[in-house]
Amino acid sequence: MNLKKLFPYSYQKSLLVSLVIYIVTAIVASLLIGFAGVLTGWIPVAGVLVGWALRIVGILVDIYVVGGIVVSILLALKVIK
Repeated sequence: MNLKKLFPYSYQKSLLVSLVIYIVTAIVASLLIGFAGVLTGWIPVAGVLVGWALRIVGILVDIYVVGGIVVSILLALKVIK
């Protein structure tokens, strides 16, 4: 698995820049997912299904962000190249 293709922002020159990018990504994604949940939450059956799907997308975004932060820190500490 090529980490450079999966987490391109982790390979920035600065640890601070990559951390800020991942944190902003997490905040924007959570706001968009929350907004989509509010828009579709009032629909009786479809709202439940959309809420379930949005929860899965939120979990996947969180996993990606945490993975990117971990890779950034490991690169800064020169544990991985």
